[in-house]
Amino acid sequence: MPRIAPVTAPYSAALQERFARLMPEGMTPPAIFRAVARNEGLFMQMVDSDLLGPTGLLDRRALPKRLRELLILRTCVAAGNDYEWHLHVDTISARMGLSDAQIADTRSEAPDASLWTGAERAAMALTDALVRRLDVDDALYARLSAHHDEPTLIEMTQLVGLYTGVAMLVALARPERDDYVVRK
Repeated sequence: MPRIAPVTAPYSAALQERFARLMPEGMTPPAIFRAVARNEGLFMQMVDSDLLGPTGLLDRRALPKRLRELLILRTCVAAGNDYEWHLHVDTISARMGLSDAQIADTRSEAPDASLWTGAERAAMALTDALVRRLDVDDALYARLSAHHDEPTLIEMTQLVGLYTGVAMLVALARPERDDYVVRK
């Protein structure tokens, strides 16, 4: 049972308009969106500021979509956020370019090097370091710098931080898992 009951239809006109920006027609918004919408002003601000969009948080189209999705899934794993991991896998991960084997491998303690580029392995190591230790040692920074420029590293770190925040919301609200069909 969720701790914070999600808002239910019929939604206020303001919420309905924001949900319509985020969701395909006829698709119920995820439980976590509807739980956050209990604070309607905050939810509307997140959508209106483009912090939250159809592909999730902070999608400025600056990161390649596959890398972005990898960072999100790995953050979910590192933060113990099974709800959000399944939400992405059930709705968007394959469309963002991840194969079934790669999606499954995001849960591996030691990712299969044959599935990932060096840049992607470094990104997963960054995610693990940030979420699990809040530390990036010099060796990891050197590895990251070989693949990613500073603006990209900053964007990656912000994305990991935002999805760590989502894990905190999930821990608070305890939403029920959404019943979506995998869309490829």
